[in-house]
Amino acid sequence: MKANHPWLKQMAKLGFLFLMGASMSAEAGLFGFGGVSWKEEVLLHDGRKLIVERSQTRGGRHEIGQETPIDRHKVTFNLPGTDQTITWETESGPEPEKSSLILLAVNVVGGAPYIVTTPAGCIAYNKWQRPNPPYVSFKFDGRAWQRIAPADFPVQMKEANVVIGTLIREKQLTDYLGVLPATEVRRLNEEAKNPDVRYLRVFVREPIKVAQTTDCAEMVYDGNGGWLGIDWFTSQPTYEACLKLCERKKIGTQFCPCNRIFGRE
Repeated sequence: MKANHPWLKQMAKLGFLFLMGASMSAEAGLFGFGGVSWKEEVLLHDGRKLIVERSQTRGGRHEIGQETPIDRHKVTFNLPGTDQTITWETESGPEPEKSSLILLAVNVVGGAPYIVTTPAGCIAYNKWQRPNPPYVSFKFDGRAWQRIAPADFPVQMKEANVVIGTLIREKQLTDYLGVLPATEVRRLNEEAKNPDVRYLRVFVREPIKVAQTTDCAEMVYDGNGGWLGIDWFTSQPTYEACLKLCERKKIGTQFCPCNRIFGRE
């Protein structure tokens, strides 16, 4: 599929640093692994420190020679000054209801918890409407996490404060005795020197040209667990031809992009 080619090229270039990890598995297919967990000391914007517990499991399809990816990731912490336990969780997969996000930061601003994440690959990037800068941020409203607009992203949150390469560092993290200090979290994150991923360590406020905004083609969900590049539809000569393509691909009306492409909305 044409739309996948840029993603595969870029992910190979980055070495699957934040999503796939190093090559270890000898077989391809669907695999599952038991969960692991560890604790990190998170440095908040005001100098306070927060202890977060993180856990993840692996599963999902992958190619020969690729390590099984993370399919669930969870972070839990107590809101400072209270006995309230707060949890955030992400699940990976092509289905729209699976958030497929990578955790970058946890903070508490004005008494409210915030989380910064980035989409885990091109499909996830399209799920989240192709944000640029490529962050998906949330605020806890006392009951649930609510996505916030870039304009509401607190200026106090300037950089990643949790370990962001958790798959390739899984053994290192789980072998650590006790809570991983904030100084060690920062050191581990700074080891990612590739300039293409610096925006994951130091947050930017303006649109940027990075892997997910330049190499990820727009994609359309087909309603059946698959995704197609938008060029399948934009290359159709007429509105009627576009609708016939949706029909052939068994794409429901709610997902077919022809009305938008041909100005029929």
